[in-house]
Amino acid sequence: MTSGVPSLDTLLRRTTINDHEEILKACNASLKQNKRAQGTLHAKVVALLKLERYDDALSVLQDGGESLKNEAQLERSYTLYKTGLHQEARNIARNIDDSRGARHVEAQASYRIEDFEHAARLYYDLAKTHAPIDNEENDIRINGGATDAQLEWSRHGDLVQRKKPGREDMEAFELAYNAACATIAREELTQAEVLLKRSQDLCNALGDLTEEEKIAELLPIRIQQLYILIRLGKSEDAQHIASQITSLELAVDASTHIVARNNSISASAEIKNPYLPQRIFNAADLVPATDKLFTFQSNRVEENRLILDLLVSKFGGVIKFTSRTMAKPQSPTVSSHQNIYSTLHAAAHAQCQLGKIGIKHMLPLIEERPMDVGLTMVVIQLYILTNNHGSAVSVLESLLKHLETSTSPNDLDVRFAPGLVATTVSLYGIQGRKKEIKTELVKAATYWRHKSKPPRSLLQAAGLVLLESDKSEDQATARGIFTALHQQDTNSKIITAGYVAAHAFSASSIAEEAKGLTPTSRLIAGIDGSALEEAGVLQPQLNTDAALTASRKRALDEKPKSAKKRLRKSRLPKDHDPNKAPDPERWLPLRERSSYRPKGKKGRQKVAALTQGGVEKGGEAGTGSSGKGGEGVVKAAAGGGAKAKKKKSKK
Repeated sequence: MTSGVPSLDTLLRRTTINDHEEILKACNASLKQNKRAQGTLHAKVVALLKLERYDDALSVLQDGGESLKNEAQLERSYTLYKTGLHQEARNIARNIDDSRGARHVEAQASYRIEDFEHAARLYYDLAKTHAPIDNEENDIRINGGATDAQLEWSRHGDLVQRKKPGREDMEAFELAYNAACATIAREELTQAEVLLKRSQDLCNALGDLTEEEKIAELLPIRIQQLYILIRLGKSEDAQHIASQITSLELAVDASTHIVARNNSISASAEIKNPYLPQRIFNAADLVPATDKLFTFQSNRVEENRLILDLLVSKFGGVIKFTSRTMAKPQSPTVSSHQNIYSTLHAAAHAQCQLGKIGIKHMLPLIEERPMDVGLTMVVIQLYILTNNHGSAVSVLESLLKHLETSTSPNDLDVRFAPGLVATTVSLYGIQGRKKEIKTELVKAATYWRHKSKPPRSLLQAAGLVLLESDKSEDQATARGIFTALHQQDTNSKIITAGYVAAHAFSASSIAEEAKGLTPTSRLIAGIDGSALEEAGVLQPQLNTDAALTASRKRALDEKPKSAKKRLRKSRLPKDHDPNKAPDPERWLPLRERSSYRPKGKKGRQKVAALTQGGVEKGGEAGTGSSGKGGEGVVKAAAGGGAKAKKKKSKK
């Protein structure tokens, strides 16, 4: 730099410029004299970032060369983060040592690329140390709460250190909102409703926000309230909130706009014209790279779009779209997104037909994809709707057999997934197959006990079933299961009760664990034993299949009762008397009835000649009258008839 032009640092020390536009003008004026001044370029990047001109800041960094990039690494990582290049931003921030600001950028970039575990770890570390900047501690709490909510949504809630909302979560509307999102992910909808109401009240009470800013902050709260009302089945309240969202969603970013439109359409109790919501849904704006939906959000939006296509009978389009995803070689999975795609693919093939027609279209698909979990669940559901539990069990057992014989080790994780095991146990329970239920739970517990993160609910169910057994090996297995569960969680009363019951007949001391359980006197307080004894024991109702079998057996044992036929009046004779029994021989020809009496002498002689069974009078062959009524007998001739033809001899 020439001696006649002062440096930018000197210019800034001489002035009291607080306006970043003025700083930017000063930088541009200095750069006209020396375009490669690193300090001036660095100051220009900072001014552009303060003015939220991120694309211009990135352009300056790119043109400044490697020396500027090395000098302004923190500013460069932040600029990349704000322009949607989150992975690059995190990589640069990771290489910056001893920088609290770099840790913030790294945590935010990790959050956007959905590495929530790493982001949560960074925020926990930042919260442990003193925050030198004003309001930094509050920002860490807000961002940490949002990360915890995302961990819950992504089914990694075991990594969240603080589950229950505290008093500090009620102090700011952002904290209350993040706590509400976490409780929604844990299916605690009633508590989430209270937290969202608190967040809404705190937001409305803020005086330093403009009306547009309040609308932008209130809309996500309204969207979550609408989701809760839909889940709780409060359709009228949901439609009221949906009407409010329609008037608010015009002044927000694209991603929030899409989620609001998705939930508003879902709140409709009845869709009379499916073409209208399908057209509105597909008219959503494109989301920029800096405002992309998270994976769990984009998956649900895409699934709802396909459902609307099914409602307007676009079956071919749904089959084509889902086939592209399923055409890739994929192993069996319990991913809800992939299984929903399989479900929609099957529904499109069956053209949304239920019952036997739908099953007929889906059975060929199962033969092509025997290990497709989503498709199998659809067929099982259709069989259950037609009350055909036997076929449902057969289809499920076929899937389990294919998974067990698979060579891929990951397929066994799918085979013993808690949801699939629960479905198997439920179907066996409908059929009353207690032995198979126990076998299934024991197999699943044996598999998961040797894993690093076993599903606690499945092990707990298996342990409770094993406690009912009288076999010593089952009791030993139950003790092992509840001992491991008790070591992981000593606060669960169900696990503690199972632990005490499993060790009740062993030499282990369980006095300390039993103290934490509810005393037996409190459990049976208010129960009248005498009244129960007088009332008797209620026999359990037979399950569906057992009752059907018993009814069929009774039907075979009992003789069928002949139903009385009601004759129409037009078929009855004129002199019909309903009190008089009809003649049982009324259907026989007249001459075959017992009351038949022929007229004339020849007729009586003919009848006498045709009657058999009488006593013969005399030894002559021929006819004769005997006794009263003209009855007679006929003696058969030994040589045939009198007019028998002579046979010609063969020459």
